Amino acid sequence: MNTKNIAKNLFAGLLLTTAVGAAMAEAQYPAETRFVSTKTRADVVAELQQARANGQLLVSDRDQDVKVVASGKSRDEVRAELVQARANGELAISNQ
Repeated sequence: MNTKNIAKNLFAGLLLTTAVGAAMAEAQYPAETRFVSTKTRADVVAELQQARANGQLLVSDRDQDVKVVASGKSRDEVRAELVQARANGELAISNQ
């Protein structure tokens, strides 16, 4: 008698699991949204080529060239400022 109850409960659980699985398989998550493009393929390709020509296309950070910024001071001027800052005690010297 006990094995019959266990078998019935297992069968009912299996049937319920199958039914719930089938019901959940029909639900779309997330809900599909329709997209309508406002540009043609030729427009997109033209924008891509323009961005490449202008250097605006970021492929990855490894491919980007570092832009060199010109300093307004010469090397000698920077060294003179360093010497002056050390003499005035404005520069904290660290052993690190």
